Amino acid sequence: MKPISSISYPIYFQDSLGELNNFISENNYSKVFILADSNTEIHCLPAVQDVLKDIDYDLIEVTPGEENKNIDFCIGIWRMLLDFGAERSSLMINLGGGVITDMGGFAASTFKRGIDFVQVPTTLLSQVDASVGGKTGIDMDSVKNIIGTFTQPKAVFIHTGFLSTLDEREIRSGFAEVIKHGLIYDRSLFEKVRTAGPEGLNDDIIYRSVEIKNEVVKEDPFEKGLRKILNFGHTIGHAVESYSLSHGHSPLLHGEAIAIGFICEAYLSFKKNGLSQADLDETVAAIRAVYPVYNLKKETYPALLDIMKNDKKNSGGNISFSLLSEIGTCGFDVFCTEEEIFESLDYYSSK
Repeated sequence: MKPISSISYPIYFQDSLGELNNFISENNYSKVFILADSNTEIHCLPAVQDVLKDIDYDLIEVTPGEENKNIDFCIGIWRMLLDFGAERSSLMINLGGGVITDMGGFAASTFKRGIDFVQVPTTLLSQVDASVGGKTGIDMDSVKNIIGTFTQPKAVFIHTGFLSTLDEREIRSGFAEVIKHGLIYDRSLFEKVRTAGPEGLNDDIIYRSVEIKNEVVKEDPFEKGLRKILNFGHTIGHAVESYSLSHGHSPLLHGEAIAIGFICEAYLSFKKNGLSQADLDETVAAIRAVYPVYNLKKETYPALLDIMKNDKKNSGGNISFSLLSEIGTCGFDVFCTEEEIFESLDYYSSK
């Protein structure tokens, strides 16, 4: 598979870890740092060490989990960079899932007004979504990615071999973003992933999913227009995810939460944006075939709405959605009322 050319950087697939070694060797970085969590240090770092044989680096380790993607952990990363003597000519390698690529990118993009970083995503979610596109961010007060920057990495190195380290739940979580790319942009991909399911995931599907994310981002790097379609399912999904993180003993993974958002926002697409009943039914069936039903309690609706009101995409106090007009085509800047949102939550629970 040939590298994908993004805005200002390559996305490598074949021999991606070897390309990582070449990239570092060809650039004159004064220091190299690897940001990892305790899981990727055990399961993924050895593969990176095998190819970085003659390259010295310092390791910065953080605790895994979305609940740790916050300013306190960022301060810890910045302090470690200071302690290790990081300079503006340093490189940060973000080795991990979406939490690492989001937070590592943010920490690198702000340290000394920005040092270079590359993404080495180790989960399906981070390979097809979080590592590509130049969005960095951390959470604050249960609002996801509310603090961040648009800063492009110098390269992305996708090694699908890392997926063998994941359990089925993590694969399902990342699979939601693959489904989304089909729903918003490519009906043929949607049909393919619906038939394959998470068990039939392969490199060709991952490659096409990354291609779609990249095509959209290249068209609209700063989310002024088309890039907003990547938020399908996320207005409601992020609210559910944030609520579960702060109120549950067993919080939802990102993909599990946005799968809920897919069904709710597909219903809103049917009500507000011309999605046909057949396409609504097909979308719901595809999601239900992969993700278990989550108990959305009516008493949580006001709290979910409060989280949605803090969404970055809102305008003039109105809650903005990206909604399907058909499978494979998505619009954006569609505003929905509180009543319509509550109706969509009821619809999820009724299906």
